[in-house]
Amino acid sequence: MVRIISRDKAKSQIYCQVADLRNEIDQEIDSKKAQVLFRKMDELEKQLGPEYISFLPDSKDVDPDSKDGRDIISTFDELDEACPG
Repeated sequence: MVRIISRDKAKSQIYCQVADLRNEIDQEIDSKKAQVLFRKMDELEKQLGPEYISFLPDSKDVDPDSKDGRDIISTFDELDEACPG
């Protein structure tokens, strides 16, 4: 999945937009504004393709201290490194 996104400039830009929205959501106090941001993020994630979409549910229920959890964190870290700022 990392290669698919990182080799495609458009998908890389979309991933960075998703990461920015995720950060905005984490900081948003107003729940209505957060829901609007979530909807935007969902639409962008769909553009990243089925590999990314299928990866998301698996990544949410994993213990971050397990080997799988560390691998997932590493995957997102690798994608995040390609984003500016």
